[in-house]
Amino acid sequence: MQNLAPVALAALTLELIPAAIFGFAGERAGRVVAHWSVVLRIAAPATFSLVYVGVTTSQHIFHWAWFALYVTLPVAIAWLLEQANAADAQQRGNWRDAAILLLLGLAVDLRWFDPAWPAGWQALGKILLVDVGLYGFGAIRQLSGTGFDFRLKWSDWTTGLRELALFAPVVLVLGLALGFIHPHSNFPRLGAAALQWVGIFFFVAVPEELFFRAWVQNLLERRVGRRMALVLASLLFGLSHFNKRSAHFNWRYVLLATIAGIFYGRAWRARRRVPASSTTHATVDWIWSLWF
Repeated sequence: MQNLAPVALAALTLELIPAAIFGFAGERAGRVVAHWSVVLRIAAPATFSLVYVGVTTSQHIFHWAWFALYVTLPVAIAWLLEQANAADAQQRGNWRDAAILLLLGLAVDLRWFDPAWPAGWQALGKILLVDVGLYGFGAIRQLSGTGFDFRLKWSDWTTGLRELALFAPVVLVLGLALGFIHPHSNFPRLGAAALQWVGIFFFVAVPEELFFRAWVQNLLERRVGRRMALVLASLLFGLSHFNKRSAHFNWRYVLLATIAGIFYGRAWRARRRVPASSTTHATVDWIWSLWF
């Protein structure tokens, strides 16, 4: 494929704008959207499809069916969350919330929409779904207590690293016993290692923590309480890794990811902060990628 990188990078920049808006001014964005007409609120996320149009037309792989999906899915999610607001003003959790989270989770985990994108740039499709979720739960549902905030605090680091310290002995002993991790020597350059951590933080940890902690665990707490919500969200997080690094059900990964989810969930719920759990999550993945 020719000249994909500039187009894809431009698309990525556009896709990061909603994350920046909700990460730095989420409440203000919600208030602005709340003043729009219902029709505009529901129709607005259809504009996310323009990223798909730009990337695929530049590579001559545009398909009307995929375009229709990327127009209608964000609109349908916005409409359902408008209905959820009417049916569940106290935000205790509605079947529509669960259905949307199930759809978004399966679409990413099972790579349903990957064929729509150029080879090597399927991540653009996943980030687009994150944007759809951010708009739906941030601007339409205005879900409280998510802690999606890029204005980092010192407590994010202390909480995140505390949970890392508690998790590390568990994963080392169990991971080695199961033959899941394999220590090796590696001496990366400091700058490259730091850049790798930042990439993992923003493009792996934050999206996953947003989904499993800010949305799933947050909503579950309102129905089943803090402890059971932590267990269920962690189990779902573990199960989402069933097909990672294996052609079959990877029970070792599921087990270790479930245990990791407990510590990530603890980091999030300590002050209800996505940056805190993302710090734990990113540092675990970073250490694993460098030395295991």
